[in-house]
Amino acid sequence: MEKPRAVLFDAYGTLFDVYSVALAAEQLFPGHGQALAVLWRDKQIEYTRLVTTSNGGAHYQPFWQLTRAALIYAIKRLLPQAATQELDAQVERLMNQYRSLSAFPENREVLQKLKARDVGTGILSNGDPAMLQLAVKSAALEGLLDHVISVDGIRKYKTAPEAYALGEHATGLKARQILFVSCNAWDALAATWYGYQTLWVNRYQLPFEELGTQPSHVGTDLRDVLQYV
Repeated sequence: MEKPRAVLFDAYGTLFDVYSVALAAEQLFPGHGQALAVLWRDKQIEYTRLVTTSNGGAHYQPFWQLTRAALIYAIKRLLPQAATQELDAQVERLMNQYRSLSAFPENREVLQKLKARDVGTGILSNGDPAMLQLAVKSAALEGLLDHVISVDGIRKYKTAPEAYALGEHATGLKARQILFVSCNAWDALAATWYGYQTLWVNRYQLPFEELGTQPSHVGTDLRDVLQYV
């Protein structure tokens, strides 16, 4: 493999901790915070696939709307008694928390070192542009990313090949010249299939997908990116 000339990061789950909402969820729904955070995330990703693959994308909704719909579903499924007049207020509080998710602590250090090595950097995400702009600003990562790429413009979510193609279009590089980094195994797998060099950041010591393909590299946090550029 040639040395990557750019590194593209998934955003949600990779740079920003989607499960950091569990604390706020626990305050609202004692004893259910972690389970709610997990179900919320699973349903969010399920909805992205549903709207991408159904009826030629005719049912597309921006990621923010899908995230809100997934949260409402998760609350109603885990806590049916909570679906009262307080539901809207509870949803808005957790959605506000999602706007500024906790960033993983090594993010800034890794991006600074990549910039010092003259390696292009960027985000390639399902998030819509306003969400990504706020997340990057909240994490103080402005100026460290050459590209913040949203799939919203093509109205297709990852793992559609058209979504991964956006990285090539933005950087002017071929997929094989780019290292794509994701904490989500399904994302790392689809990016590998597309043709990227890939790093799966296995923060939670999980098995990889059992579909006959492995990522180019496996690490445990974002600092492992620096081994490959």
